[in-house]
Amino acid sequence: MKTFQIQKRIPSIFCILLLLPLIFMLTHSCKTEKKEIPAEPEKEVVKNNYEVDITTENMEFFAPDTIPSGWTTWTYHNKSTQPHFILIDDYIDTITMKEFKEQLLPPFGEGISKMYEGKNEEAFAAFDKIPEWYASTTWPGGVGLISPGKTAVTTLFLDPGFYIFECYVKMSNGMFHTNMGMYKALIVSEEKSTLSEPTADYEISISSEAGITGTLPDKPGTYVLSVSYIDQKKYDNFQGHDVNLVKIAEDTELAVLENWMNWLNLDGLIDPVPEGFTFLGGVNDMPAGHKGYFKVTLDPGKYALISEVPKPSEMNLLKTFEISE
Repeated sequence: MKTFQIQKRIPSIFCILLLLPLIFMLTHSCKTEKKEIPAEPEKEVVKNNYEVDITTENMEFFAPDTIPSGWTTWTYHNKSTQPHFILIDDYIDTITMKEFKEQLLPPFGEGISKMYEGKNEEAFAAFDKIPEWYASTTWPGGVGLISPGKTAVTTLFLDPGFYIFECYVKMSNGMFHTNMGMYKALIVSEEKSTLSEPTADYEISISSEAGITGTLPDKPGTYVLSVSYIDQKKYDNFQGHDVNLVKIAEDTELAVLENWMNWLNLDGLIDPVPEGFTFLGGVNDMPAGHKGYFKVTLDPGKYALISEVPKPSEMNLLKTFEISE
């Protein structure tokens, strides 16, 4: 593991980081076995067979319980006062909401609380309670970071199965949104979506070796961008790379944005987003070989694509571009 500096981190947090690889092990690989779909939650099929409409007003997801498999477009309306994203979790076949709530959430909540209190040994003990099954989790996509009052549109392909989607952005006190109830069960049914794979106006690739590459627009307009995951890896914050679009105001420092994107910083991935940065969505973590799409309307100004990893500019995981008048 590479060594790195964590701004404002608590003393002796290194002991916690020694444990976290077991906790946050990201095995971003596709599963080959079809999952048995649990009986919960109640079935509510999305009406138009391809568009998933999701709204957050506080610390929740208002969304269908069941959607068709295949390509679906997730339109996420953030009507709250905090930043959010949607990360889709694909757990092992035996995991239901009961195990998620009773086995996974309590140690995460206790651990992060003890970290912010500076109680390192107690945090270590709490994280040690993370169930072993969590290490087998994969992440087949989701919607990138979105600032308050914004709407993000992302198109994903999902196989039939049982999933849970969540947001682990942190509240101002450091607590994960997931622990505040910001998660929802999702059944992806055997029924097939009628939506075809989108056609991209611009194509982006992301990898651990080359970073974010591709041609980006330079004129105002509404565009569909594809994101191809060439590979996936675990970084120093034990997360994989993703693509988030952010608009950047004048006279802002990108170093502030980079610091905020690392959740291990005590002031990282925490409400509020630093002044001068507005997140507009993107495509969340995916395994190697997967592709997602997101739709954006770009006005004149400066923008960036950035990954939720430590020091993204050093790995070409921060790519800036400008839209002219």
